Amino acid sequence: MRNGPNLIVMLTHDDVTVHNALEIFESCKDLDVQHWGFKNVGLPVEQMKDLVAAMKAAGKTTYLEVVTYDEASCLKAAGLAAACGVDVLMGTRYYDSVQALLKQNHVTYSPFAGKVSGSPSILEGSNEEIIADAKAMMEKGVDTFDVLAYRHVVDGEKLAYDFCSAVKARVCIAGSISSYERIGVMFDIMPWAFTMGSALFGKRFVENGSFRDNLIAVVSYMRAMTSKAAIVGG
Repeated sequence: MRNGPNLIVMLTHDDVTVHNALEIFESCKDLDVQHWGFKNVGLPVEQMKDLVAAMKAAGKTTYLEVVTYDEASCLKAAGLAAACGVDVLMGTRYYDSVQALLKQNHVTYSPFAGKVSGSPSILEGSNEEIIADAKAMMEKGVDTFDVLAYRHVVDGEKLAYDFCSAVKARVCIAGSISSYERIGVMFDIMPWAFTMGSALFGKRFVENGSFRDNLIAVVSYMRAMTSKAAIVGG
């Protein structure tokens, strides 16, 4: 049994990939973080490819997150994910055409669950409707989901708990995990993973510290939480 969620480090600030993403990754790749990602905005495609290549050379699992909704844009995102060689495409609304293109290129599809719209994104619908949406996608072969729980218009934490309890798949809670308290909530809810980016760039854990300092603080805290969970569960 897992004793904690995975951390997906996003090299993004305010929903845009930072210009020096490769430099930051290289300075942190030695840390005990397996999962790394970025968004489709902020870097030229060739620099995205270089970033993915560096991550893969370091043995990391790679993610591209895309916030887009119409089928044409989602298909474009799938093509970009394939061109960059990432392991997982996160985001987009689900379309059969996107699923087919990603499967053809051996990219895992992790679409949004529920009705996501706007920029910044909001998530609408009852918990039951969002869960039902995920289960319908699972019947089409989707086994990984991107859930914008803290963008839910009602109660994000209740949604995250209900979703993770009901959906037997890899669930990533994406966005707004910006404090030790919310990391603790993730350990209570136990999704497969959660993302973090802006909180690290915004120095929410080590004031006046570098990105690396903040990431080390988060990794250390998660390691302590994992050890505590192992003792309690063991």
